[in-house]
Amino acid sequence: MTERSPQGGTPTIAETFGARLASLTLDDIPAKARETAINDLLDMAGLCIAARNTDYVHALIEGWDGEGNCTALGHPKGMDAAGAALVNGTSTHGEDFDDTLEGTPIRVGAMVIPAVLAAAERFARTGADALLGITLGLETVCRLNQVAPGAMHKACFHPVGVIGVFGGAAGAGAALGLNAGQMANAVAISSSLASGILEYLTDGAWTKRLHPGWAAHSGLRAALFARAGYSGPRTVFEGRHNYFRAFAPSATPRYGPITEGLGEEWLMEGIAFKPYACGTMIHPFIDCTIRLAAEGVDADDIADIECETGEGLVDRLWEPLADKHKPPTGYAAKFSMPFCMAVGFFDGDAGLDQFSDQKARDPRILALASKIRYVIDPDNEYPVNYSGHIRVTMKDGSIRELRQPHFRGGVREPLTRDQLIDKFRANVAYGGLDAAFADRLLDFCVNIETRKDLGELASFRV
Repeated sequence: MTERSPQGGTPTIAETFGARLASLTLDDIPAKARETAINDLLDMAGLCIAARNTDYVHALIEGWDGEGNCTALGHPKGMDAAGAALVNGTSTHGEDFDDTLEGTPIRVGAMVIPAVLAAAERFARTGADALLGITLGLETVCRLNQVAPGAMHKACFHPVGVIGVFGGAAGAGAALGLNAGQMANAVAISSSLASGILEYLTDGAWTKRLHPGWAAHSGLRAALFARAGYSGPRTVFEGRHNYFRAFAPSATPRYGPITEGLGEEWLMEGIAFKPYACGTMIHPFIDCTIRLAAEGVDADDIADIECETGEGLVDRLWEPLADKHKPPTGYAAKFSMPFCMAVGFFDGDAGLDQFSDQKARDPRILALASKIRYVIDPDNEYPVNYSGHIRVTMKDGSIRELRQPHFRGGVREPLTRDQLIDKFRANVAYGGLDAAFADRLLDFCVNIETRKDLGELASFRV
């Protein structure tokens, strides 16, 4: 029997997608997908605490005038649902230590999990409802990101904000139990709330941090509007004035990934988690310079470091090279390949402590960063694989070469649950809260499915 749209005729992509999402239950979610969702929740919670004392988070809270019964993790003030989604989403991504997706790079959890938690807390949904919403929201981001990979960056849009809103809407909608028509409308409404441009790359402005928070907030709004009966364009994806034509005009969209295999194949199982608090594609190069230092090399004896890199990394992580050699702030340093490699050499890490404004002015780090340059490797596998290859010329003329074949934390070498718990605990401590708080929050995250009422989140207001 041919499926029909509620409006008559063949269902649109959004209607098919909404109907399929609305039909799925937690029993349909395989064990690995649940594990990934819980890992992402755990990672997100720790990152929210790590960012709780930052100036950009305080500015958001001070600038948001809504109050209510929802929780911004680690903050004493009760917020309305949209405000909690905004603050938690921004906090998750704020230090660039959150999840990623290899192959077609995008953040995932920061736009989804805060929207789901806010919806579930506001409307007294269960932990099982929240886990379903988180899983389906993550899957939505992963699928929408496959339609026009790379084209949004070319149009100067940040996919985190532009695609993330769909994940927030789908996740919140699933947690709230939206029916097929409501879910389709939530997705359709989201398209008009999508936003986020790349100009933050120029000076390290805070707007990059805002994008996932705004997407979570907007996705939640879209789900609530749809639940109340508001309509969105049925042909949001394939119509004459469609979403991809607006945000990815250079692409010929491949719509198949939106619905094909939905509920059977789980792309979100490939979500990766970061060991370093900076741009994901930099990580293999950091591994190389950490190993270089471990070999006993003195930075003063290095004449030059040449890095073979994929062309797709150059615009965001290498150029303008003079600026990347001397980033203006600790935050801008997170997107400087030379700085990240140099700080890794000296500190043996590239965590939260390595990206302060003071570190960004460290003369030893900047001196080594100035010796680092790149050449394009036409055979580099980016974005399918993130690898690092450095050729180090010493002042005595000798040469050392080091390679890292993949991103640690990704599908080729995933972080274990224990490693993620270690990261979580370190992030909670960085945010100034004690081990007892970390234990309670850890238990909440890993056992979320058993929670009867997400109002329990209020216990994490401090």
